[in-house]
Amino acid sequence: MTTFLLVPGLFMGGWAWDAVAAELTGQGHRALPVTLPGMAERAEEDPAGIGLREHTDAVAALLEAEGQDIVLVAHSYGIFPALAAADRHPGQVARVVFVDTGFPEPGESLVAQMPQLGLLEQAVGDVIPVPAEIPAVQAVPPSELERYMRLATPQPVRTVTDPIELTGAWLKLPTTGVFCLANGLSLEFARTLHGTGMPRFAKLAEPGVTFFELATGHYPMLSTPGELADVLVRAAAGEGVGLYEG
Repeated sequence: MTTFLLVPGLFMGGWAWDAVAAELTGQGHRALPVTLPGMAERAEEDPAGIGLREHTDAVAALLEAEGQDIVLVAHSYGIFPALAAADRHPGQVARVVFVDTGFPEPGESLVAQMPQLGLLEQAVGDVIPVPAEIPAVQAVPPSELERYMRLATPQPVRTVTDPIELTGAWLKLPTTGVFCLANGLSLEFARTLHGTGMPRFAKLAEPGVTFFELATGHYPMLSTPGELADVLVRAAAGEGVGLYEG
């Protein structure tokens, strides 16, 4: 039995992982979807007082509470608090799984890493409103799209502007990347990044780093939860291909 700690991306709470968690539980594993401060059922918390540190603290507290050998799964923005928490408590984490996302450098924020998202331009006061739509290319079924629009909550601005605190301890952890092809991430793209020779991409080709590709969009927990759950179980077992094997 494997324990999976599931950290959602922007605008989502633990509800985003419901179908994946059900699949994992059905296979005999423990699945712990995370709702970060200020999100979903915790949306009543003051967004002005919530930044990346508060999100990191929430994930770190769960790592401490749940023991060792946790497979820490993070989607999109979720990699920021997840990775910062893993960096604090690397002994608790068996593997970090990046779901359609990259990894930040120390001191980097989401808006610095992904300026093309225009998140700050969308901000209203202390929050970033939920987008009006998810593009059709993301392959989210109508029923899940309706559920997303009903349950999604605004994102506290400081969670995307605060710099991440990393010592580098996480770099020693086994990792798996899950690329969603319809969103543009792929093994080929990762090879291109590694080929630049930039130090930040060196880990992509290290031993213990594996990859999977899914033929779906940026929200596989909503569009293909069964396939994603199967990939997570395989990732936990160390499966997947190396950067130059696929």
